[in-house]
Amino acid sequence: MGVDFGKTVCGLAGLDEPGEVVFRKRRQPHRLLGFLDALPPCVVAMEACGGAHHIGRFCLEQGHEPRLMSPLYVRPYVKVHKNDDRDAEAIAEAATRPTMSFIAIKSEEQLDLQALHRARERLVSDRTRLINQGRGFLMERGIRVGTGRHVFPKELTRSAAEGAADLSCEPACMFGCPLRCKDFL
Repeated sequence: MGVDFGKTVCGLAGLDEPGEVVFRKRRQPHRLLGFLDALPPCVVAMEACGGAHHIGRFCLEQGHEPRLMSPLYVRPYVKVHKNDDRDAEAIAEAATRPTMSFIAIKSEEQLDLQALHRARERLVSDRTRLINQGRGFLMERGIRVGTGRHVFPKELTRSAAEGAADLSCEPACMFGCPLRCKDFL
C-alpha cells in the first residue's frame, strides 16, 4: 500500500502481488492511523517527509512493514499529471522495485538529536553570517579585521578603544563593541 501525505487529505493506493491497483482511497490525516490499525499486516510505503517516521513507528507497532523512500526516487514512477491518488500509486509501485533504497525509521530520540544538531548548525551559520557582515561594514571604514569568531570581537573592541574609525553607536553595538556604546548611554 502506498500512502501520500497531503495537507488536508492522504491518498492511499493498494496493490496486489502482480502490481495491479486494488483500491484507491482518501483519508483525512487524523483518520489515517485508525485506517492503518484496521488493516491486516502489509507493506506500507511512504515518502520520507514530515510525520513519516511517526507513521512508520505506528505501522511497526501494528505489525505492518513500513518502507520510507526519498521523494526523489519516487518521482520517476508518477504517471501523467500529479495528484494525491497518482502519487500514492507511484509510491506503492516504487516500493515493489528490488533496487529501491529505503530509509531507516528513526526513533523519537534520534529525531530529537537531529533537531538539536540542525538548530546548532543554524546558530553557527547565523553567527558566521553576522561576523562576515560586520567585517564588511568595518572594511568600508578602512578597518581590516582578521577572520575567526574569536578575533572579530577583540579587534572591534581594540579599534573602538583606539578611536581608529568614527563608528556610530548602532553598528558598533550591533557587532558587539561595548566601548563605543558607553559614550552614548
